[in-house]
Amino acid sequence: MLIETELTPNPATLKFLPGRTVMDTGTRDFATPEEAEVSPLADALFALGDVTGVFFGRDFISVTAAPGVDWPNLKPDVLGILLDHFSANMPLFRQGSAAGFSVPPADSDFEDDPEDADIVAQIKELIETRVRPAVANDGGDIVYRGFDKGKVFLQMQGACAGCPSSTATLKNGIEQLLKHYVPEVTEVRAV
Repeated sequence: MLIETELTPNPATLKFLPGRTVMDTGTRDFATPEEAEVSPLADALFALGDVTGVFFGRDFISVTAAPGVDWPNLKPDVLGILLDHFSANMPLFRQGSAAGFSVPPADSDFEDDPEDADIVAQIKELIETRVRPAVANDGGDIVYRGFDKGKVFLQMQGACAGCPSSTATLKNGIEQLLKHYVPEVTEVRAV
């Protein structure tokens, strides 16, 4: 089995492509070892001690190294865990857990006004069709969190979370795209 790797815009994160589907639907972001306990694969990656984030996409896994960790030293260990996992056809999640589902937590600060339903639908459509595929190519994901008085709130995940270029992506890419197609959008903010 060959697992390809790709650099991401975030120098702390590498994208690993096992050549098969990782998640049939949705994505899953693990930011702590405790969150990773529901997944044997994520748990094993965090157990290396030098991993601070794991993200499962449709056909990739993004792994974020701790500050000061060199990828040339960590990469062989990550590849070994991935090879063992996929070669043995192990499950991605422990049985009995609802861990395969990634639902952004509800946040009362970002309840959409029903009067903005058409605007929100346009924003979500653009994010789903134009933004998410591009962000997935970089080893991450972006989740719509809300719209309030012209401001769009988005959550960056995977390689995009904490990436030095994520602010530029939000302002120069996503914000300009949304402003162009949805004139009611005045600003895009990360949450």
